[in-house]
Amino acid sequence: MMSEPLYVLLLSLLPSFEGRYALLVGISLGLTLPVSFLLSSLGVITLSLTLPHVLPFIDAIARGLAEDSPSALSKPALLYLRYLDGARRRAFKYVIKYGFAGLLLFVAVPLPATGVWTGAIVAYLFGMDKKRSIPALLLGGLLSNSIVLLLILTYSAMSL
Repeated sequence: MMSEPLYVLLLSLLPSFEGRYALLVGISLGLTLPVSFLLSSLGVITLSLTLPHVLPFIDAIARGLAEDSPSALSKPALLYLRYLDGARRRAFKYVIKYGFAGLLLFVAVPLPATGVWTGAIVAYLFGMDKKRSIPALLLGGLLSNSIVLLLILTYSAMSL
């Protein structure tokens, strides 16, 4: 069995799950709040720094796989491309209208279909400069983790 801290860190790297939900899992596994927050934030930092550089390669591979004859990998590639289209539609009004601040707020909202993965994809799709998208992803992801942390602390205080 994998250690709880490693498990939380790996969960924080998953699309749509990311740090905000990994934080909750860490606490439910018995990790302390600071350790869970740190591990989930490490995931946000890792994704924010790597995704803007890696997404063009993932995109090219997925498009190539989707265009090839049907194979075991063509279905996941098509799912990824549909995810891209959905991300573009959801975030269009935020990123086009508000740029950096819109991307930051889009990533910060701790709801499914937002977060660092989707934000990085949106920034890539709209051609946002990495010098602007990486800080927006980083700050938005950490803000999302902080919102979840605040909700946990509020709930804990109300439970006493």
